[in-house]
Amino acid sequence: MANKIKVGIICGSGLGETLSKSFNCSSTTSRENAKNDFGYPSSDLYHGCIHGVNVVLLARHGVGHVFSPTGVNYRANIEALKVAGCTHILASTACGSLIEDIGRGQLVVPDNFIDRTNSRKGTFYDGTSAKYSGVCHMPMEPAFDPRTSNTLLKAGKNLGYNLRKGGTVITIEGPRFSSKAESNALRIWGGHLVNMTICPEVFLAKEAGLLYAAVAMATDYDCWKETEDTVHAADVLVVFRQNVDKITKVLLEAVKIIGCEDWEQDILKLKDLIESSNVTTKK
Repeated sequence: MANKIKVGIICGSGLGETLSKSFNCSSTTSRENAKNDFGYPSSDLYHGCIHGVNVVLLARHGVGHVFSPTGVNYRANIEALKVAGCTHILASTACGSLIEDIGRGQLVVPDNFIDRTNSRKGTFYDGTSAKYSGVCHMPMEPAFDPRTSNTLLKAGKNLGYNLRKGGTVITIEGPRFSSKAESNALRIWGGHLVNMTICPEVFLAKEAGLLYAAVAMATDYDCWKETEDTVHAADVLVVFRQNVDKITKVLLEAVKIIGCEDWEQDILKLKDLIESSNVTTKK
């Protein structure tokens, strides 16, 4: 099974350019050629190899960050990676911290989410594509694939980095940031991080049968913390770029770990879960 593993990497702001320098891009699939039943993905697909593992890079917001969080075609992105033969997805995301214990630059491997978006397509099973027929009630516990998430934690440990294990990401619609009242409400709900992109990406990946995990970087304290400056997009990008090399190394090491393990049963188990969650009677 090891030689069939292919890892899709969804790059957040500023990561694609750095990560693409770390592997030899053997070929590129244009957005036009990667179009699928759900439309065009955000960017071209860049195919390469890391530690003997086939990898496909995709820029979530497009080259030059041209798509807002709501404007990202999450379904087309996930489907493009699936069609490309990916078995896993590792995603990076910039987040605001909602708790004291997660400071700027802290890397977190989340294990749960709260979806506060309202303008996005949240399922493949809506009649758009014959590939996803029926009604699928996908369980979302665990929300992220635990074993794939653990590879990110192992990677951080191997590199001597302090990655926080677990945390709840609350995804807001954006593109605006939260008001102070909203930020405090998210804290009351038990959120550890707030961002604009984990949902619907995480549950679409599960519907598609891809083992998904994310590494989140805290870039700010949103606007709840009285002693800190209010979040600003320019400051977010500065912190992210200061730590982008660390995220890049974690992803590269995680790909190496994934390639050394047997994932056949995990992939089959998720496939069975999808089939058993589809309640439409087959004709």
